[in-house]
Amino acid sequence: MVYLVLEPNAVQEIIEIAKKTGAAVWVGSDAMTHEEQYKIAPTELNLTRFAYPLSGADKETIEEALDTVKLHHPEENIWVQYVSP
Repeated sequence: MVYLVLEPNAVQEIIEIAKKTGAAVWVGSDAMTHEEQYKIAPTELNLTRFAYPLSGADKETIEEALDTVKLHHPEENIWVQYVSP
């Protein structure tokens, strides 16, 4: 399982799940800072931070992010955070 987190308010919850399950986590640049990322990764879990934001992103940007995740995790299911408009 791979988690694609779009909003900062979901990051901590997903990180806790990933620590227990070993799942990979991908986040937008606006979901956490570089400093926060480096405090967590690589020792605790597989965490990747995009160079661009995903919070409020359009469908095309989310699809681009999903394509990138699929390249790195081709056989994995991907959970994408749903953000109600």
